[in-house]
Amino acid sequence: MTRNLLSLVKSAIALAESLNFSRAARMRHISQPTLTKHIFALEDWVGVPLFERDHQAVGINDAGRAFIEEARMSVLYFDRAVQAARAVAQNSETVLNIGRSPDTDPFLISTLLSVRLPLFPLLKVELSSQFSCDLVHDVLAGAIDLAIATEPPMSPMLSAAKIAQGPFYITMCKDDDAAAYEHLSMAALNGREWVLFERRVHPALYDAIIRVAQERRVTPAQIHHVMTAEEAFPFIAHGRCLAFLTKSGALRIAREKMTVRPLMEEPLLLRTYIAARSDNKSKIASEFMRAFVKKLSHFNTVKQLPLPVSAQAASGSPYDKPGSSGTISTLIGPE
Repeated sequence: MTRNLLSLVKSAIALAESLNFSRAARMRHISQPTLTKHIFALEDWVGVPLFERDHQAVGINDAGRAFIEEARMSVLYFDRAVQAARAVAQNSETVLNIGRSPDTDPFLISTLLSVRLPLFPLLKVELSSQFSCDLVHDVLAGAIDLAIATEPPMSPMLSAAKIAQGPFYITMCKDDDAAAYEHLSMAALNGREWVLFERRVHPALYDAIIRVAQERRVTPAQIHHVMTAEEAFPFIAHGRCLAFLTKSGALRIAREKMTVRPLMEEPLLLRTYIAARSDNKSKIASEFMRAFVKKLSHFNTVKQLPLPVSAQAASGSPYDKPGSSGTISTLIGPE
């Protein structure tokens, strides 16, 4: 496979996944006219149309679907072959590319970085950060070997193991009326101003929050949208807003005058997975995934992580270990 042909194939994979020339071009970091030329050149080389398009939309035909399915694996193994050859020639580390969500529990990351594989003493882990939905795309496209993602969109081509679960934490000023409760339900948030992540950060999770609120007949007075936990801080400090944050997000903006309470809503329980392509035959990736999960299983089923704020998480939450006042905890290990 020539370098030029590989570029054409990658462009076709991006178009098949986005079904939009502009988005596919951005994914490939090329211009839209260049991507269009790539598609025409590839179809000419294959000898059959792979996509059907008009001025309004683009679709993939049966031939295209068959081609893309095999092409993904070809690109994946080509990239790994290049990486393996360079590592051997340079007597250097074997690199394992792992993506993680920005809100991944720091304990999980520190545990991951402590994994050692005796058969691969020069193994080097390179971490990248992406939103959960994008992580799944990167795993399926072969851009990364493994992903740690919260509530990732599942796919038949994805093999995933749950490694943690926990609630949303409602972050507020310490003197907020809601701080009088050990834990909160959606009903306690009725009529309040909310701080939520932008929907594009995690569409399915965002929609779940709105759906549960509607089912509970809960209506926020106003919703403020942010991309990061840090952006939520000014809203909370103002004294009127309640922010939906993960534990990691709450840790990053912890201040003396702030406190958190777990949101006790079973439909909104956050589950974190480590995932790989189901057809990934990489021995390093499978061994690392197995070692990581095994290492987590050696810890207690509940791992405590203190927050430097007063009167933190509720001791009575079913998501947390009883008697854990002053901490936020995460369930870890296999079910």
